[in-house]
Amino acid sequence: MKKQNHVMFADTVNGIDQAVKESFDHFGGVRTLLKSSRDVYIKVNGVDLKKHAYTDPEVLRQVILYLQANGANDIYVIENATQGNITRLVFKVTGMETVCRETGAIPVYLDETPAIPVYLEGLQAFIDISSFVYERLIEQAEKNLYLSIPKLKTHSMSTVTLSIKNQFGFVHHQSRIADHNFNLHQKFADIYSLLRPDFVVVDGLIATNHGHYIAEKNADQCIVPMNCLISGTDPLAVDTAGASFMGFDINEVPHLLFSRQKGISSADMNNIEIINRSLYESRRKNLTHHLLEQFPPNLTILRGETRCCLEGCRRNTETVAEIFHCDHNGKGDFTILMGKGIRPDLVNKINTRAVHLAGGCAIQDYGLEMQRRFGEKNVTFSNGCNNLPETIHALCRHMKVNPIKLSATNPINALIALAKAKMHGTKAIIPPLI
Repeated sequence: MKKQNHVMFADTVNGIDQAVKESFDHFGGVRTLLKSSRDVYIKVNGVDLKKHAYTDPEVLRQVILYLQANGANDIYVIENATQGNITRLVFKVTGMETVCRETGAIPVYLDETPAIPVYLEGLQAFIDISSFVYERLIEQAEKNLYLSIPKLKTHSMSTVTLSIKNQFGFVHHQSRIADHNFNLHQKFADIYSLLRPDFVVVDGLIATNHGHYIAEKNADQCIVPMNCLISGTDPLAVDTAGASFMGFDINEVPHLLFSRQKGISSADMNNIEIINRSLYESRRKNLTHHLLEQFPPNLTILRGETRCCLEGCRRNTETVAEIFHCDHNGKGDFTILMGKGIRPDLVNKINTRAVHLAGGCAIQDYGLEMQRRFGEKNVTFSNGCNNLPETIHALCRHMKVNPIKLSATNPINALIALAKAKMHGTKAIIPPLI
């Protein structure tokens, strides 16, 4: 076994299958990683069905085929998509369901599994995670191989999203809302203390620039070909190298810094040995996680001077507004209030037809006043720090976007997937479809 802080960059230009083999072979092959059950649990990034947001299905397919050819027993592909989504539908639209069916891998929709509370010491709070994950990857960690296949992306709220951020998919939707603010990076690091992948293969076919949800209209500015896989046995080392590959120092990504402070790994770019460094150097980019901020020209956004968290109400709301405007012709003529300490003189000057209040801070300060001024029918709330379903529902209404069209598939297929998820007890929080 190679030392922990090796990170492998494998070129995919000559085939994903060959890059997968190289990724594992440098670390002794998967036979040295398999545990007593020989079962493998693959955590993909299936956050959303939006193009460019998820792990490439062909990368998933080639990893599964490699595992099967090298002694793996049952292979489970697991995910709980972001708020506002049904994982079953995400797998169907993205092609992950097809990959599982054709390879014999077993899809597990974690939103359809029971919840179990776990305590996060840094956050000093309980959160609900999937009991399936707790049983198979924590209680039975000694017998099951846990493999993470995140996607190489910048992220408007967490700077980057790689294997440590990828574990947020283990958390049930209701537990993702309250601390999706300045506490978010600590939350990721706490989950990393609780469980960690045994092996990471980052899908680096492309990287996203200007955040994790890319408006298709802006693909030429936001999709960056990288043509590689990034792998290793130390998740923090892989994430640190992956962040650097996109132009970020570890000090610019708080959850990586907090994870290093846990003492699990001391990885930083000074002690990580990059295999195929020439590939890393030649394709490295300087990307940004900041949005393009392409909003409707008549949309007014009033941001608080304090507690207007990029990790929460601000980028949660602005990302949706940008996509709705760019890809769905979303309209403006309303005002969004977010954060704490919004200037009263600017609030007094609001003259739009409607108002949306994003997050508890703005609701506490101005919720009742806005309802009195504009009427309850013209005022919407998004409670908590990152209540994505309420944000989607409110902005669909204000921007005149049909929520059914967001599913990127035949509405009948979407309703069938929703019905099946409901039958299987999904705990996903989704916006009303009407």
